[in-house]
Amino acid sequence: MTTFDSDLLQLLNERGYVHQMTDAEGLDALAARQTVPGYIGFDATAPSLHVGSLVQIMMLRRLQQTGHKPIVVMGGGTTKIGDPSGKDESRKMLTEQDIDDNIAGIRTVFERLLTFGDGPTDAVMVNNDEWLSQLGYIELLRDVGPHFTVNRMLTFDSVKLRLDREQPLTFIEFNYMILQAYDFVELARRYDCQLQLGGSDQWGNIVNGMELGRRMEGRELYGLTTPLLTTADGSKMGKTAAGAVWLNEAQLPAYDFWQFWRNTDDRDVGRFLKLFTDLPLDEIARLEALEGSEINQAKIILADEVTKLVRGEEAAASARATAEQTFAGDGKGEDLPTLAIPAEGMRVGAVLTELGFTASNGEAKRKIAEGAVKLDGETVSDPGFLILADVDAEFRLSLGKKKHAILQSG
Repeated sequence: MTTFDSDLLQLLNERGYVHQMTDAEGLDALAARQTVPGYIGFDATAPSLHVGSLVQIMMLRRLQQTGHKPIVVMGGGTTKIGDPSGKDESRKMLTEQDIDDNIAGIRTVFERLLTFGDGPTDAVMVNNDEWLSQLGYIELLRDVGPHFTVNRMLTFDSVKLRLDREQPLTFIEFNYMILQAYDFVELARRYDCQLQLGGSDQWGNIVNGMELGRRMEGRELYGLTTPLLTTADGSKMGKTAAGAVWLNEAQLPAYDFWQFWRNTDDRDVGRFLKLFTDLPLDEIARLEALEGSEINQAKIILADEVTKLVRGEEAAASARATAEQTFAGDGKGEDLPTLAIPAEGMRVGAVLTELGFTASNGEAKRKIAEGAVKLDGETVSDPGFLILADVDAEFRLSLGKKKHAILQSG
């Protein structure tokens, strides 16, 4: 494994965050001799980020842990346009109030994982709408436009893939890469920011920003990307049959968040412990070496540690207690998802889909046919079974061994 002089690159490298760097030697030397302000941008398209963004947030945490300054850039301006990277269709346009509300929700996770303040290594959160909304169109064309050629813009994956699939790419989306590049210039001016971090799909945008900073400001800027994060079975990290794994409690209960990590594939445990926890590497090496049923202990530690970081100590303890009750006790832990059954009752298939245990009623029928669905421990074999909940009554609905919910009268 490559070794670095700076604590920053050594930590990022040994924990598996590094995919590409624009100038590893130059960045290493810079980080070894001074505090480096570095940023990652997050568009505010929802009131919470999901697990797919957690590796980026953790990278900002590593930046701060090694004595550097994290800059969280909320894309209040760029969210009005939408990043075409990896998308086949345009995003829904949000109002300014929607965007402001989303930023307020997203901030809560960063406040758990980073220390904000006015010190040299304290994190700051800024909104790129501050400068993008003040940038006149003629000014943008005159000052920034000459540094981009359409020929080169057409070669970037975010554009090329959309066009190759013959999906429409609006002019406003085509401009996204210019605005993101300009963010780097503005952050360099305002905060002496010298480093942009991001996922591997952002490589082209990061290089654009570096080049624009060099041309407009004569600054030496750096870029670093993380690998595309997939699970051992090849699926995208953070996507499940029930939908996205949200970081905020309002979008996903703590028990479901904890259980997502508890269900990690054996092959991913060591990698995820490195990326998503602060456990020492020697302890991680011990845990990932466990075999057979003992690996489940490593998964429980992974679930505990990530939930503590993202949701807090109390949420992690409560989620774990609920899991223990569910699998070893009466199965009615406090943190299990609950669903109110109306007076007229609900078909069991509709209940499964409403809870997000199945993606459709068709999938629910298949699970019922497989004998995977139980109501208070009894297998349900009829997809048309009507669940009626009396006042003060509670039922436990289970799909397989890992998904459980409490049903109550509405």
